[in-house]
Amino acid sequence: MDASQSVPDLIEAARADANPLQQRIIAAQGDTAGQAAPHDQAEELRGATVALEDLAIDTFSAFEARMQHHYKRGPFSRKLKAALLEAKQPDLADKLHQYYLAINVLKHGKGASHRELLGSPSTLIVMNAVGDDPAEDAPKAVGLVDVTAPGFFEGLIDMIRNAHTFLNAK
Repeated sequence: MDASQSVPDLIEAARADANPLQQRIIAAQGDTAGQAAPHDQAEELRGATVALEDLAIDTFSAFEARMQHHYKRGPFSRKLKAALLEAKQPDLADKLHQYYLAINVLKHGKGASHRELLGSPSTLIVMNAVGDDPAEDAPKAVGLVDVTAPGFFEGLIDMIRNAHTFLNAK
């Protein structure tokens, strides 16, 4: 992502990049005609899913980096959540927090964010069951959050757009 992109440009670029990945995922999930060998189909699904995970991480991280100037000190997402709650926007604050946790899980795997998401089920974030054997989930973060769930990426983009609008209205 270009460092000079505005947040609205970032949103549109992310949406444009996500669309073909989502189409690849849908095709790989729905390939019942036997066009691809099961192994090839699984590899295509995994590749597109990992690419969508990476895009979600990059998009959220770029948003934080471009908007960090609103909060000189401390963690951006926590400060923004507090400002949203103070401004009586609890729904947007919750969405921001849920996506913040999901992105942390995608970046770092099992940890505090993963436990928090598991402990407070959300309609925004779908968690996948993954075994406790570290060999099962290497690389450790892939697949913990279901980025292929309907509405995941669109919800992320909508949250970023609304948070950007909020910050620019302050």
